[in-house]
Amino acid sequence: MSLNAVRPWRSIDRRKSRQIHVGPVAVGGDAPISVQTMTNTVTTDVKGTLGQILRAAEAGADIVRVSVPDEDSSRALKEIVAESPVPIVADIHFHYKRGIEAAEAGAACLRINPGNIGDEKRVREVIKAARDHGCSMRIGVNAGSLEKHLLEKYGEPCPEAMVESALEHIRILEDNDFFEFKLSVKASDVFLAAAAYQGIAEVTEAPIHLGITEAGGFVPGTIKSAIGLGNLLWMGIGDTLRVSLSADPVEEVKVGYEILKALGLRHRGVNIISCPSCARQGFDVIRTVETLEKRLEHIKTPMSLSIIGCVVNGPGEALMTDVGFTGGGNGNGMVYLAGKQDHRISNEAMIEHIVEEVEKKAAEIEAARAASEAEAAE
Repeated sequence: MSLNAVRPWRSIDRRKSRQIHVGPVAVGGDAPISVQTMTNTVTTDVKGTLGQILRAAEAGADIVRVSVPDEDSSRALKEIVAESPVPIVADIHFHYKRGIEAAEAGAACLRINPGNIGDEKRVREVIKAARDHGCSMRIGVNAGSLEKHLLEKYGEPCPEAMVESALEHIRILEDNDFFEFKLSVKASDVFLAAAAYQGIAEVTEAPIHLGITEAGGFVPGTIKSAIGLGNLLWMGIGDTLRVSLSADPVEEVKVGYEILKALGLRHRGVNIISCPSCARQGFDVIRTVETLEKRLEHIKTPMSLSIIGCVVNGPGEALMTDVGFTGGGNGNGMVYLAGKQDHRISNEAMIEHIVEEVEKKAAEIEAARAASEAEAAE
């Protein structure tokens, strides 16, 4: 149950946007903010690409984007779409015919960069293919590939140029009575991206896909994305997101969920609250948390676990979590269930015991949810 009614400082008022669909996934409106990633395999390697899609989906990806740079990739896309457990967005650059081929191959959405794809006539042909095959579209404006006339007008990539680019291409889609689109205005510079997103959010009702493009490696990319996307989401802007990292796509999905979990916008799996550890710790906190993160990856049920090294903050944190463990003396610590002290366990047996308690609590939560849904259906 949300506590935002009694804690208004936790509330986020999401921007009102119209709802579209990427396959079965609703984007915008009152739909949950979806998490997206992109494969980095060679698309013609169907087996390898599908393997990566499956791993991303298992980690929680709602949508996966696949690059379609050539005709061979278009042919491979048809096989990929047929086997994918999640909707596929076809990433189209430079050649508009790839967009037409991707629509014919069954892509759920076509991502086009208007600055790269060519003139209005070509964009219109892609729009027709999308309409004919039930695809949505994403207008993907990027600070690194703005149209020449906008760079001449503004002198450099800037928020105003990015917003103007997006509006020009919104006009083309809407003039052709096509409204099943979302848009993005990405930049690698956090300030530029944030300003562009704020600007476009004020002048359109289209759903918005968030991203800090080319954010970098795992650590710096995560930090840049958390700052940029986190602030926009906090302002209520954003209907779907991708964390762009020079890393495994599964890591992009994990980071995306963590950003949403931190803001209370979406919950999936175990939220581990843990201390950084210090000389007071009664057990090896860092090793324990690393182990538990891996051991609990299979839990999809939203729930909370606190792992605190000593009794300074441990009992207080445990009050707010489903399961908790606080280090004590003599090689053992206290287990908390539903915020209350329940029993002690030795440090040696702690990890296995906590995994069991979390699995048991997850099963209880799922059983209660199923019973509630069954009652509502009667």
